[in-house]
Amino acid sequence: MATGKEIKKWYFAFLAIWTLIADIPFLFMAFTSLKTQMELLMGNTWQIPKKPTIGNYLTVFEGSFFNYLKNSVIAVSVSVVLILLVSSMAAFVFARMKFGLNNVLYSLIIAGMAIPIHVTLIPIYILTNKMKIYDSILALIGPYVALSLPMSIFILTEFMREIPTELEEAAKIDGCSMFRLYSNIILPLSRPALITVGIYNGTYLWNEFIFALVLTSTPEKRTLPLGIWDFQTKYGSDIPAIMAFLTLSLLPMLIAYVLGQDKIIKGMMAGAVKG
Repeated sequence: MATGKEIKKWYFAFLAIWTLIADIPFLFMAFTSLKTQMELLMGNTWQIPKKPTIGNYLTVFEGSFFNYLKNSVIAVSVSVVLILLVSSMAAFVFARMKFGLNNVLYSLIIAGMAIPIHVTLIPIYILTNKMKIYDSILALIGPYVALSLPMSIFILTEFMREIPTELEEAAKIDGCSMFRLYSNIILPLSRPALITVGIYNGTYLWNEFIFALVLTSTPEKRTLPLGIWDFQTKYGSDIPAIMAFLTLSLLPMLIAYVLGQDKIIKGMMAGAVKG
């Protein structure tokens, strides 16, 4: 019978193998970005670059990469902040306040998750034109926030409902207002759910393509997912340059995770002992 140490050893071996498998797409992308177009077409696709070159990265930097990066950072950051603010306030109302239309309004919002977001493209396009905000970052922020609210409100509402009511009752006895109850008690205890909502929406919006394509038309207002078009022509695509662009596009998310992983873990641990 296997001992605890042997089980632990096999567990870590499995995790190491799984991590390696999960990293294969990223390694392929990074290695390809260091090849020339000729080496990629003439050699083995999976082969490590014989003569690594940073020429593809220089090509990316010479283009509009930093403009795309700026637009993506602004659109995603503002959208995520608004999503967390609006969804947390709505979830607080649905989870901790009782009124006649509570269940009805909550059900209507949750029903929004069943609507395919792409069916809203034409109405949103018409609306942005009438509001004269077409081809702007503001045109992206509105749909990003609105379409992310149903799932975000659902996650936060279900989490806030699990917070013990004794805390709320004790706060009210001490004269705590509803706003202070929300901001000083419920919101800090909901940190794990807020982190989950932030990561989920931030990752999705960073890679969002179709709304950015429909609601922007000039390169100055486009986001990173649309920047790949700079390396496509009617005769073909510069695959190594595209891989360099994708590698650079992925780095901000990796850096954000590395810098914030301690806060994420602390938030999860805080949620584990919230009761």
